[in-house]
Amino acid sequence: MKFWQGVIVALLILATPATAATRIKDIADVKGVRGNQLVGYGLVIGLNGTGDTLRSAPFTQQSIQSMLDRMGVNIRNGQPRTRNVAAVMVTAELPAFASKGQRIDVTVSSLGDAKSLAGGTLVMTSLSGANETIYAVAQGPVAVSGVAATGAAQSITQGVPTSGRISNGAFIERDAPGNFAEDGELELQLRNPDFRTAIRIVDVINSYGQARFGMRLAREKDFRSVELRKPKDLATARLFAEVGDLFVEPDQTARVVLDERTGTIVIGKDVRISTVAVSHGTITVKIAESAMVSQPEPFSNGETVVVPQTAVDVSEAGGSVSPLQGASLQELVTALNRMGLKPQGIIAILQAIKAAGALHAELVVQ
Repeated sequence: MKFWQGVIVALLILATPATAATRIKDIADVKGVRGNQLVGYGLVIGLNGTGDTLRSAPFTQQSIQSMLDRMGVNIRNGQPRTRNVAAVMVTAELPAFASKGQRIDVTVSSLGDAKSLAGGTLVMTSLSGANETIYAVAQGPVAVSGVAATGAAQSITQGVPTSGRISNGAFIERDAPGNFAEDGELELQLRNPDFRTAIRIVDVINSYGQARFGMRLAREKDFRSVELRKPKDLATARLFAEVGDLFVEPDQTARVVLDERTGTIVIGKDVRISTVAVSHGTITVKIAESAMVSQPEPFSNGETVVVPQTAVDVSEAGGSVSPLQGASLQELVTALNRMGLKPQGIIAILQAIKAAGALHAELVVQ
């Protein structure tokens, strides 16, 4: 009980740091500067009998036949029975402004019933974007962190042996789409949209622009976007570099995040509640099974039998009414800990307070 309360208090402390300014580039992105997802289908060879079962994964057999056909080997009339090959999906992210010749990491994931990709090598695989254009080609040995071992009577699996990575495993063959428009629209987009944060960013950038260039550079567009005007004879990349290093104090919406699976509770520093009274109790039902031996009387020609016995006990704990006058985060945490609740109980109480309209914050349940 004390351990869980310590975890909750620690998370709440982390969620309420001292007010501090943050660089603009850490809370906002440049519009149009983003990565692109790539995907491809390929084969991993060289597995030590841990690959796909070709009868269960016919697409693997078809891929082997197609690959060998391109190499001048005809096995159309044969039935390969190898277990050293696995069909995989290869995924990667094409960074913004990536150019031909650069390398990127790729992730390799089994598509069939392979047991492990350890020791395998990915054969040359083309990676395409959403527009079906090939941007990169991947190949190389697969690094797998998971382990799988099977014996006659026992097996063990640690991690995920059917997925791995190839560091710098793909060459970029085509430049990434998009570039900086020197005379076009320049815009910053907030990662956590907020009107107050957007206004503060505009004020900081304009103060810098007046001192540096003698002109205002920024204008708020909405709660997510800030438009920029580039000074004459200043490169766009230099403008974003200078603006990104400016410090601003971001604002945030009052929010409570609950994870019922792990019992994690995170409460933001701006969370407020109205005065409410809370009663929380639990009903516990205990069922105990026991056995009693029934012995017949002497000379009765009876049989000794085992008679099951069941004892049922119902108890209800808690149920007292406690007032919560949490005008601040600290008072709310103190009141919940004083009630001696476990994380699941605190989650139930916070959901009930929100339903009653007394929790003035966004409630996020994961």
